[in-house]
Amino acid sequence: MAVYTQVSAEAAAKLLDRYDVGRLVSLKGIAEGVENSNYLLETDRARFILTLYESRVDPADLPYFHNLLAHLHNAGSPVPRFIDDRDGGWLQDVKGKKACLIEFLPGISVSEPTAAQAEAVGRSLARMHLAVADFAETKPNPLGQADWRPLFDRCDAAAADALQDGLAADIAAECDWLAKNWPSGLPQTAVHTDLFPDNVLFRGNDVGGLIDFYFACTDFRAYDLAVTHAAWSFSNDGGEYAADIGAALIAGYRSVIELTDAEKQAFPALARGAALRFLLTRLFDWINTPADALVTRKDPLAFYRRLRFYRRVASGDIFGATA
Repeated sequence: MAVYTQVSAEAAAKLLDRYDVGRLVSLKGIAEGVENSNYLLETDRARFILTLYESRVDPADLPYFHNLLAHLHNAGSPVPRFIDDRDGGWLQDVKGKKACLIEFLPGISVSEPTAAQAEAVGRSLARMHLAVADFAETKPNPLGQADWRPLFDRCDAAAADALQDGLAADIAAECDWLAKNWPSGLPQTAVHTDLFPDNVLFRGNDVGGLIDFYFACTDFRAYDLAVTHAAWSFSNDGGEYAADIGAALIAGYRSVIELTDAEKQAFPALARGAALRFLLTRLFDWINTPADALVTRKDPLAFYRRLRFYRRVASGDIFGATA
C-alpha cells in the first residue's frame, strides 16, 4: 500500500454519497507498500480501505481480482470483499483513477513472525489453493519468468551498480540462468504471489485475513509457496535465514497439500525466481519512485541477499533429506 494520488476529505465524502455505508469520519493515507494509493477510510458505521489503482495495475484486470476475492470469500477464506454502491457497482472513478471501496479486516501484521505464525500462514496458503480449485478464470502472470529480463532492461545499470558493484552483470546472468532452468509442467492454480507479512493479518497465532491480491494470477502453486518462503524466512535485510520459520511455513503448507516430487526438486529454482522478481521490482521502484510520493521505498539488496542464499541450497536443505 502507498499514496501516490492525493484524495481530499471532500472528495472522499462525495464518493461515499454513492454508498450506504455511513458518513465520513476520517481519512488517512497508508504509506506502506509501493503499488496503489490506499487510504484508511472510517465512517460512523465501519472502517474501509479506499484503493486508487495506479499505473502498474491494468484496469482491465480488476474484474479478475473482484471475482477471485468473491470466490474465495464464498469458499470461507478470510479475504476482504469489494463493497457495492447503491446501484450494485463496485468500481468507481476518483481523481482520474479507477477506485474501489474494500472491506477492512481487523488484525495485526507481524514484523517478526514466530514459527507458529509461519505454520499458520503455510496452512492458509494451501487452503487458499484448495479453495480456488474450481475457480475457472485464468490470468497470466504479468511478472513471470519471461518478464524479468525486459524489466531489468528498463532499469539503469549504473544505478544498479551504485547500489552494489557488479549487481547489473549478476542480475543479467541470473535472468539467463532462470530462462534456461525454469521448470515446466508443475501444478497451476490461482496464486497470490505477494503474500508478505504485511499482507497477512493475525489474531494471536491464527490468520484472520489475507489481503492485497493485486498480483494474483495463474501460475505454479509451488512458486506461490516459494514467494511466501522468501518473504517470511529471512531477516528484513535478507542477510539471515531463519530455518525454523522456513521449515514451519512449509510444514504448514504440506499439512494441507503435499507437494509432488517435481515441485520439491524445482523449489530452489522457483525460490531464486521469487527473489529475482522482487529484487527487480524493488530496483525499478528505487530508481523511479517520484520524490513527492508518500511511499516507503524498499531495499532491493534485501532480495539480492535472498537470491544468493537460494543459489547455495538444494531441495533437501529446505524440505529435509527424506522429504
